[in-house]
Amino acid sequence: MARLILVCGPIGVGKTSYSISLAKEIGAVRFSIDPWMQTLYSKDMTGLDFAWMMERVHRCYEQIWEVSAQILAIDGTVILDLGFTTRELRDFFANRARELGISAEIHYLDAPTAVRKQRVEKRNAEKDPALYAFEVTDSMFTFMEPRFEVPTPEELVNGRKVTA
Repeated sequence: MARLILVCGPIGVGKTSYSISLAKEIGAVRFSIDPWMQTLYSKDMTGLDFAWMMERVHRCYEQIWEVSAQILAIDGTVILDLGFTTRELRDFFANRARELGISAEIHYLDAPTAVRKQRVEKRNAEKDPALYAFEVTDSMFTFMEPRFEVPTPEELVNGRKVTA
């Protein structure tokens, strides 16, 4: 039976580590946005232009969904580690899943800000290739912090909250 899992949480909470572990545990195909952006666009970035970056992120979302839909059509399991900062984005992918007759599961990871900040600093220092696509600077962390929208109880009906 096809299964789609959307992993969300604020920056530094461990979404990629969680997704890697879960994919191994349940035999899923995992897509993470950071390596896609790093591979396809990092050499083209001349600065931190949010609009430029988001336009390319959305291109990646479309291609990731195209491949995901093929996997789901053959009853595969897909984990999307795309940040899912907003409800709008979570709804976008959940609605696409519904069109395929699948109820998306949202796995919401949560941890205190200080813990997440420490994790980001550790990741930046260690540069583990499995987890490190790019450095998250203090300004990036601060910029993204207020943008995360916590999932509503309705969004978590098919999912779960994980204290990371």
